[in-house]
Amino acid sequence: MHERKPIYPPGAAKPLAPYSPGIDAACFVFVSGQLGLDPAVNKLVPGGIEAETRQALTNIQTVLAGAELTLDKVVKVTVFLRDINDFAAMNSVYGQFFVNEPPARSAFQVAALPLGAAVEIEAIALKS
Repeated sequence: MHERKPIYPPGAAKPLAPYSPGIDAACFVFVSGQLGLDPAVNKLVPGGIEAETRQALTNIQTVLAGAELTLDKVVKVTVFLRDINDFAAMNSVYGQFFVNEPPARSAFQVAALPLGAAVEIEAIALKS
């Protein structure tokens, strides 16, 4: 029987609604969409798309660390952008986190994100 275990790592941003930051399930860890929230104050970091992307990816690292994983185990990422014109700026920061053998990825423009965020990023990682 496969277990499903919520991941609430220390130092992670608090969820804004009833969801777990991550779920450890069988061979995968599913990381909920992360905004560019500063975990110390649970507010968006200032600085726009680049700063929010950096913080969202850092938040994903924190959740993965709660399952004893790192970004090199990520197999799929979904990026939600408030404005698709921010894609290049997001991608520039994203490339600093996923340098070698980046995961599969999709990116979408959405009508709105919580707190008026510029970006939200979710990830799926393989446990092995």
